[in-house]
Amino acid sequence: MSSRPAPLIPPRLRAILVRIPFLVPIVRFLRRGPLARDRNLLITLSVLTLLLGVLAARVSTEWFSPSLFILVTLVGGLQLRLRSLAVLLGAVCVALGYVAVVLGVRDVGPGMLVTLGFTMVLALLMARTRGKLGVQGLRGDVMLLELRDRLKRQGDLPALPKDWGHRVVLKQAGGSSFGGDFLVSTRNGPILEVALVDVSGKGVDAGTRALMLSGTFGGLLGSVESFLPACNAYLHRQPEGEGFVTAVHLRLDLSTGAYVITSAGHPPVVKFDAGRGTWQVSAAKGVVLGVVPDLHCEPDSGVLRRGDALMLYTDGLIEQPGRDIDSGLDRLLGEAERLVPSGFHDGARPLVNSMSAGHNDDCALILIWRP
Repeated sequence: MSSRPAPLIPPRLRAILVRIPFLVPIVRFLRRGPLARDRNLLITLSVLTLLLGVLAARVSTEWFSPSLFILVTLVGGLQLRLRSLAVLLGAVCVALGYVAVVLGVRDVGPGMLVTLGFTMVLALLMARTRGKLGVQGLRGDVMLLELRDRLKRQGDLPALPKDWGHRVVLKQAGGSSFGGDFLVSTRNGPILEVALVDVSGKGVDAGTRALMLSGTFGGLLGSVESFLPACNAYLHRQPEGEGFVTAVHLRLDLSTGAYVITSAGHPPVVKFDAGRGTWQVSAAKGVVLGVVPDLHCEPDSGVLRRGDALMLYTDGLIEQPGRDIDSGLDRLLGEAERLVPSGFHDGARPLVNSMSAGHNDDCALILIWRP
């Protein structure tokens, strides 16, 4: 249960104030209505602003510099509603005008006026954005951080038995915390299900759609028998298009090593066959999600034996401007050859860094192997 916020007026002080007749209406006004916090902060900042103006004009501009109005404006932009902020900015203009009349316009300084004007515009933009979101302060940023952490937690595979290994590498475009590539996974006994999804776009632009779809796809994974058709039906029902969404689904039996791969417009999964010492391209294929009402996938199945590995990845790893995707896949297979002697766990991150060098796109790689 969340703790209640501390009262604006301590109980003991409130008990004393209510005994003073003319203060009772004031105390009731400060506590009245759902916007009491916004109103009280506006009153506090406005009084502080006017007081700073008087002190700067009558006492000393060294101790009470008009530049303090910038700090007051920033606090208002972070905490007040748009209408309350407009009132506060009016108080700032009045206080600054009073200082200019008493001390002269030259003492205020054009540089400070430009900085204060820019700060006011910035505060209005912040208050407007928070007003649309319906949050106060930095709560909107906190919500984004919580969503980012949720997406990162979903990118962790469940614990696997000791005779299995895995490695997950997610690299977002531009070093952003959000991207269009995400992973959802679940394990029910010996059955491991993994889905790697790629939303069209890159970076933060695709990250908002990825955050929404990750919850939906994560709920469907392990709950329905045909995962990709269920995801396709969900996307097809949406009134507004979500752009292109590709996905690959892996169902792996950890007790026997048997697996089934289904793909929807996703780059092909590659398998390392330890018996032959080569990487093989999976034949699973299908149409991208959300395009047709009935999704038809051609699955691929097999068995992972000792020394074998599966590599799932997104197109950001093999696509480069001006180059054919097949050449990117050939390059990936060539780089993957180096993983065999060096080990899959330690070589996954260098592989992603090598393949993504020279272009800016979301990249994701999942390696599952059987030592």
